[in-house]
Amino acid sequence: MADSVAVVILNFNGRNYLEKFLPNVIQNSSPHEVIIADNASTDDSIDYLRTSFPEIKLIEIPENLGYSGGYNYALKQIKTEYYILLNSDVETTPNWIDPVIRLMKQNENIIACQPKIKSYHLKEYFEYAGAAGGFIDHLGYPFCRGRIFSHLEKDLGQYDDNIPVFWATGACLFVHSKSFHELGGLDEKLFAHMEEIDFCWHAKNEGYEIYYCGESTVYHVGGGTLKAESPLKTYLNFRNNWLLLYKNLSKEEFESIRKRRRLLDALAAIQFVAKGKKANANAILKAHRDFKKMKKDYQHGQDSGLKHVEVFKESIIKSFFVKGKKKFSELNF
Repeated sequence: MADSVAVVILNFNGRNYLEKFLPNVIQNSSPHEVIIADNASTDDSIDYLRTSFPEIKLIEIPENLGYSGGYNYALKQIKTEYYILLNSDVETTPNWIDPVIRLMKQNENIIACQPKIKSYHLKEYFEYAGAAGGFIDHLGYPFCRGRIFSHLEKDLGQYDDNIPVFWATGACLFVHSKSFHELGGLDEKLFAHMEEIDFCWHAKNEGYEIYYCGESTVYHVGGGTLKAESPLKTYLNFRNNWLLLYKNLSKEEFESIRKRRRLLDALAAIQFVAKGKKANANAILKAHRDFKKMKKDYQHGQDSGLKHVEVFKESIIKSFFVKGKKKFSELNF
């Protein structure tokens, strides 16, 4: 497997994370190659890498292209069978790569896979971005095994399995290179946030499988580029969620949920205002305006985007906030 896998870290002003986590990644990834793709950082990331890690291959991206564009730019220059898209704020563990690659090689229809994602700061708990594999409800709200909205489960071995999921996290995304490029890579118009969900949904609509591998574990800090309370993060999440619904659902499916989603987004904006976060509420309004402008660049799916068994046919909002179901195991899946 040594020559078939590349660990690719997209860096943007993450010098502190590189100093903290890169030695760990290099140690635990051997004999696989570790590559840094720098997204036009304005800190001293590049000088630090050249001085401290001259042996590491460095791809310099001429401008900040976001997560989607940055990885598309870098991965076109890397010739391996598998890519591992790894956030710079991830602590790896010994033998974190081989179980996932082995699983993907056993089933050539698996285009993407993720390991178990646990919290770097609370290591007994799952982490928000990916946890034990991603799912989505019929209204387009993503959630995970081990994490529904902000509720994190403690890892008690309940998700040590290897199973198909709806989406795999971009914090640590194993992907088959040839299929990745055949599908057109990541949607660069999304820039950042939910691009991995969009890619996985597209892949599933094309007949590929997405998996979670509970035999591998990494620890994620989270929020390394944008904090959870950032209005920009709110904007990107709401805008991109509408775009991935528009492009991956049939016209009939999209129209059937459009009014309910607009109402729920309005309630989210009101909640932000009630919490004194008017900038986040305005970000939701801007997301809706920009979605209307951007949707002309896309077409609806020709087939049902909700046909997949990993789609939760009920409302995750109702299950969580009304019925009080905080754990994945409590859902009527």
